[in-house]
Amino acid sequence: MSNVFVIDSDYKPLNPVHPGHARRLLRQGKAAVFRRYPFTIVLKRVVEQPEIQPLHLKLDPGSKTTGIALVNDTNGKIVFAAELSHRGHAIKDSLDSRRASRQGRRQRKTRYRKPRFDNRRRKKGWLPPSLESRLANILTWVARLCRYAPIATLSQELVKFDMQLMENPDIAGVEYQQGTLQGYEVREYLLEKWERTCAYCGKQDVPLQVEHIHPRARSGTNRMSNLTLACEACNTAKGTQEIEVFLKKKPDVLKRLLAQVKKPLKDASAVNSTRCALLERLKAIGLPVECGSGGLTKFNRATRGLPKTHWLDAACVGKSTPDVLLQKGVIPLRIKATGHGRRQMCVPDKYGFPKQHKERKKTFLGYQTGDLVKAITPKGTFEGRIAIRHRPSFRLEKVDIHPKYMRCVQRSDGYEYTQKGVRHAPPHG
Repeated sequence: MSNVFVIDSDYKPLNPVHPGHARRLLRQGKAAVFRRYPFTIVLKRVVEQPEIQPLHLKLDPGSKTTGIALVNDTNGKIVFAAELSHRGHAIKDSLDSRRASRQGRRQRKTRYRKPRFDNRRRKKGWLPPSLESRLANILTWVARLCRYAPIATLSQELVKFDMQLMENPDIAGVEYQQGTLQGYEVREYLLEKWERTCAYCGKQDVPLQVEHIHPRARSGTNRMSNLTLACEACNTAKGTQEIEVFLKKKPDVLKRLLAQVKKPLKDASAVNSTRCALLERLKAIGLPVECGSGGLTKFNRATRGLPKTHWLDAACVGKSTPDVLLQKGVIPLRIKATGHGRRQMCVPDKYGFPKQHKERKKTFLGYQTGDLVKAITPKGTFEGRIAIRHRPSFRLEKVDIHPKYMRCVQRSDGYEYTQKGVRHAPPHG
């Protein structure tokens, strides 16, 4: 598994240690558990002049999942890895539901005052809530890891595809543009756009080749809008035929292909909308920030013979990636953003009328929904997330337990964690 974070009694981060060493410190009473996720221990003394090995925090921001990796550049060891799942789609669905409910109320003509929703103004640098949530998730974990580990530098995959280099071959020299790295940029873009599928027959999990929709023999160009992916059989069968001739007997495939050529990349657009804002906010932390492209990340991963995962992509971000990455035994922490509950006091039905009123207190008897607790009861020992009830019994998994049997392990922080097949999810209630 990943290494264990260590802080001293002054809460200053020290070098992460092996889980076995952490267990020995806990067993000897020299340390205590500070946090369960990510697992962090606090020493019961102050370490004077510690020998710190600076770590490199690398980020691979994605539309749905962001890869996080802590790398020791000196020995190439991956100290910690995580995959952070965002909840932008859930936020958008909630906003759409709220918008429909409010619009329904406005159409009933029951207003007794002038509407105020037109008075809203957007601040400079405003982003939609679904995108702002992604930035908040990433920055929260960057700040959290900086408190628990001696991080010296940051790396971010700034762009998914280096479009300027692909469109303008002379921007950094012909040798760079026509080299190995340029091929990775083009292929990564096409694989993302065409969903790793043959555009003509729909086959997947087969070797795909870059195909010119309008053949080069008929004055076709190398622009991205003229490229697609095809399996070897389809590429050979098409040859130098025009696309309309080749797909004459498949009008549906032709229509879908021509529509896909003009279709934008939704996920890539979301990442592009937040990449610069994320870079500026990372710079505000005060640490040096290195940037890289998606093509460079894929090149680093392929040359080092690593499988494709979000956290390994993060470890391969930037030119500072060590020649050898040691990832043996690393189990990434799966983190899923769930939010901190709802502020909505009145739950409406499908017609917009109130059907349920929420309690105005978020905590009860010192607990709140989502807290990770351990309960030792006469019926057995239970551990997991609780859902509070405003009565002297809380819901823990599938049982009701009195708070007097509970001990809080970790307060609710708006995230769900999974590691080694064990899932601690905040209940719904």
